[in-house]
Amino acid sequence: MAILDTRPSMKNDEDTKLEHPRLSNLDSSAEAIECPDGGLEAWLVIFGCFLANFATWGVINSYGVFHDYYATVLLPNSSSSTISLIGALQLFFLYGFSPIVGRIFDLYGSRILLPLGSVITVISLMLVSLCQVNQTYQFFLADGLLFGIGVTLIFTPAITVAGHWFDKKRPFAIGVMASGSSVGGVVCPIILQRLIPKVGFGWAVRVMAFVVLGCLILSCVTIKTRLPPKSRLDRFDAGAAGARVGAREAGGEGQKGAWRTSLVDLTGFKDPKFCLACAATFILFYAQFIPYFYIEAYAKYRQVDSTISQYVVAIMNGSAVLRLPLCFLAVKYGTLNIMVPSTLISGILVLAVWLPSRGAVPIVVFGSLYAILSGVLLALLPAWIGAMSPPERFGGRLGCVYFFAAVASLVGTPTAGAFVKDREHPGYTSLILFTGLMILAGSVILVIARVLDSRRLWYKV
Repeated sequence: MAILDTRPSMKNDEDTKLEHPRLSNLDSSAEAIECPDGGLEAWLVIFGCFLANFATWGVINSYGVFHDYYATVLLPNSSSSTISLIGALQLFFLYGFSPIVGRIFDLYGSRILLPLGSVITVISLMLVSLCQVNQTYQFFLADGLLFGIGVTLIFTPAITVAGHWFDKKRPFAIGVMASGSSVGGVVCPIILQRLIPKVGFGWAVRVMAFVVLGCLILSCVTIKTRLPPKSRLDRFDAGAAGARVGAREAGGEGQKGAWRTSLVDLTGFKDPKFCLACAATFILFYAQFIPYFYIEAYAKYRQVDSTISQYVVAIMNGSAVLRLPLCFLAVKYGTLNIMVPSTLISGILVLAVWLPSRGAVPIVVFGSLYAILSGVLLALLPAWIGAMSPPERFGGRLGCVYFFAAVASLVGTPTAGAFVKDREHPGYTSLILFTGLMILAGSVILVIARVLDSRRLWYKV
């Protein structure tokens, strides 16, 4: 019987390289594409990403404090939904610009994105400190629009660059950098709570802006991509090198068109698992941040002592650091295997603990456990997308997923705010039921994605 020779033809490979010189660099860069998965340089990058998350997510996770101060002092004539929309805009721009920022990062690296985002973020905080009472549009422009654009230029490169340095240890590395958001979420609310009574809202925000500036300067110095942008562009173009070479010979129009079509990477939607990831992200992010926005106001509504209620958000963010062991377990047992039960339990906590809570103890217990378990989604989602994406497409595909998160975040918290129509008799019961059911629905989609990978219970996914 004749044996079918399935080995690649060396002649064909050489001919291809001669015909398309851009392909000749692929073999030489193959070794570089292997992630070091550790080392001083790699962990310095993670340290820079930690500081970037501290600076950006620390402020975002403090919006519960901003929301309460806006509602009582700066924007007393605005509804809860309107004030929530300011924070929702931050999340919308943070995630919504990710598809474009992710592709720019894939093609050109972080050399321009990080400094530009740092400048915009600090300027936006300075402008927030100057906003006037009942001038709602000023808060929308400074705290919603400008701040959201600034942080997305920082967040997307900071969360994506881990895929260039880590592979097997990526869930843990992303968990470490994501813990910066938790630490920042503890420090920033305390800065505001302590300084506002002493120096006023304006100077309290300015002090926080200087803290953010220091962190972002260090981030710009330590965060760097491992592969030269040109190498990544060559790899991205390799599959269509022949077509582009021909287009270049014809006058270059095809190359320009190819660049435009590659600005947003839509190739992931050919994969059913990627589509399920987008669907789960949309539903989960619809409700993900509602407790962070409303738990402080809920604690005050339940007449919890102010010495506790004003620090509930900080306690939640501090507790979220404890999700790091779960990220470590994800390295051993699989990202999705940790995400599914953590997200499912966080939905159960909303209905079983937050809904019947009336005093300080159950509210704080809920906030702490919810922050730990729901935060696993934020920490491990990039690792899950990275596991199903080639390294050179990771930024673009993660950006597509985050676009769904952006839309959900934009409408989620204002939807919840619609339940709180009357400050005297707010509809917190409906708000909590809505939150819990949405999280459980998103968890079901994660279960479907897990089963699609494998029906074996102990299979590493």
